[in-house]
Amino acid sequence: MKKLLALVTFALVLILAACGGGNESEDGADNGSSEGTEETNEITVGASSVPHAEILEEAQPLLEEQGVTLHIEEYQDYILPNDDLDNGTLDANYFQHIPYLNQTVEDTGYEIESIGAIHVEPMGVYSKGIASVDDIADGTEVILSNSVSDHGRILTLFEREGLITLDESVEKSAATIDDIVENPKNLVFSPDYDPALLPELYNSEEDVLAVINTNYAIGIGLNPLEDALFVEDEETDYLNVIAVRSEDADKEALKKLVEVLKSEEIQNFMMENYDGAVLPVEGEK
Repeated sequence: MKKLLALVTFALVLILAACGGGNESEDGADNGSSEGTEETNEITVGASSVPHAEILEEAQPLLEEQGVTLHIEEYQDYILPNDDLDNGTLDANYFQHIPYLNQTVEDTGYEIESIGAIHVEPMGVYSKGIASVDDIADGTEVILSNSVSDHGRILTLFEREGLITLDESVEKSAATIDDIVENPKNLVFSPDYDPALLPELYNSEEDVLAVINTNYAIGIGLNPLEDALFVEDEETDYLNVIAVRSEDADKEALKKLVEVLKSEEIQNFMMENYDGAVLPVEGEK
């Protein structure tokens, strides 16, 4: 009887040991496996359709050569890409300039940041019925984005053309419509429009000035250097960036993404494909 009990006990010990060993192997706790801690080489990047997603598509095979698989999610608005970056749906996004990113962080508390500036899109002012700055009539309406981070940029552009004067005590990039101190043509600034709607309003309203973000202008066949009444110059702080969660800023796959987007191949693609409407940012920014 004692021998039988001893055999049963020994068998149970063997079974429990086998089960314990199996669990360690599965969760990788004690078998030396690094599975679950290795950095993935697949990344998902959210982007505006034009030009950002197009640029990313051009970069895909170059990244594949470096062992990084790039998935692209296209967006038609400026809100969701940062929401989805924060909640982990995206690994990075590529659609916004630095002031917009900073404003989003201030408004939401999201822990996201730029890891590289890729290009500039000079902003233009367009009109269907107004042929030149001299033809702008008294009381003309100016329709512009409801993105507050763009208002200083836009107003500075109008001031450069002599159409308004801004309060000297206000930093240009932070200027608002309330900071206009001289407006000789009595321009009516209407800052209530979703940026995606501006091309439609441009096409439907003859005698207004429409300030259209270049990614949306390109989408309807407009080139700011050729079609705008006046356009921003190349010296601007509004650089389009790759944004990531702060905790992911040092991930190798995301660093490779920036390296490829700043490569000579992609910079040449921007210059050749967009005729100056999209200008690559050179150097470390």
